[in-house]
Amino acid sequence: MHTQTPDLDLIQLVLAGNSAMYAQLVERHQNFVFTIVLRYLKSREDAEEVAQDVFVKAYRSLADFKGTSKFSTWLYTIATTSSLSFLRKKKVEVHSLDDERIFAAADIIDSGLRANGIEQKSRIAMVTEAIKMLSVDDAQIITLFYKGEQTLEEIAQIVNKEPNAVKVQLHRARTRLKEKMQKHFAAEVKDIY
Repeated sequence: MHTQTPDLDLIQLVLAGNSAMYAQLVERHQNFVFTIVLRYLKSREDAEEVAQDVFVKAYRSLADFKGTSKFSTWLYTIATTSSLSFLRKKKVEVHSLDDERIFAAADIIDSGLRANGIEQKSRIAMVTEAIKMLSVDDAQIITLFYKGEQTLEEIAQIVNKEPNAVKVQLHRARTRLKEKMQKHFAAEVKDIY
């Protein structure tokens, strides 16, 4: 059985001069970082650029990583900060969730998912689209917990809240996500259960 070298061990190797080991950290966390960045930027090209910058910044600051949290938690902070900085520089237009175009886009996605049938890939896309309909705070908590596999304590550290407050917020965010799924993807949700 092959076991992965823990992140902290890889970081120590990189800091000791074996910079090639950083590629393993990048490979291990690239999907997580890309997912976080894409949540903010929407454009795949911009997200790829910012995700790459996240790993460059992380490499340059690796000596500052204290190891008091998971490496992925630290990366999440860099990804979020980098995404927000990119948005400020670009001055991307932000749309309200009340915007009818968002719901029209959801209907188009809904139709496309029904036409392709329910399979794992379309379920993930459906959930991703439903998450995009949530508030930024709700989407952040859901993304951190499910896609980032962060614990409540780690999320609390990232968002600067108490773990119990995060637990309540996660519960409410799941409820709102379920409501979005039932409203916009009713047929697919029914088929899943």
